[in-house]
Amino acid sequence: MVARHVVDVHVLLVRGAEVLLSRRRSADEFDGLWHLPAGKLEAGESALAAVVREACEEVGVVIDPADLRHVHSAHVVEPGREARVGLFFQTSRWSGEPVNREPDKSYELRWFPLGNLPETLIPYPAAGIDGYRTGVTYSQRGWPS
Repeated sequence: MVARHVVDVHVLLVRGAEVLLSRRRSADEFDGLWHLPAGKLEAGESALAAVVREACEEVGVVIDPADLRHVHSAHVVEPGREARVGLFFQTSRWSGEPVNREPDKSYELRWFPLGNLPETLIPYPAAGIDGYRTGVTYSQRGWPS
């Protein structure tokens, strides 16, 4: 069992009934799959500060932390990967138009209807989006029943 858990943050930028997703560019099995803008919490950084930083770094938008709402937490373990706790935050307010600021990590950005998400959405962020849509604030993946 892994002795520590990574904490990562995810942001649901919601425009009307759509959410912004990024198509991941990576050398692993997630290449080409859709994901939310996200990243790991850095030492000495609050979760809200991390969301604001990641949104700016990845998609070029500026978010006021007061406009973020925690909508879901997921505790995930997978063989061969670091265990993690994901914190999902939603906002409908930001400054700037989302653009792909990390083309080395993302092929493209695209808006998707919340009710018609791509089949190639990674299950981990899908759990956070589902939690947002249903009001379920916690999930876990990979743990024994």
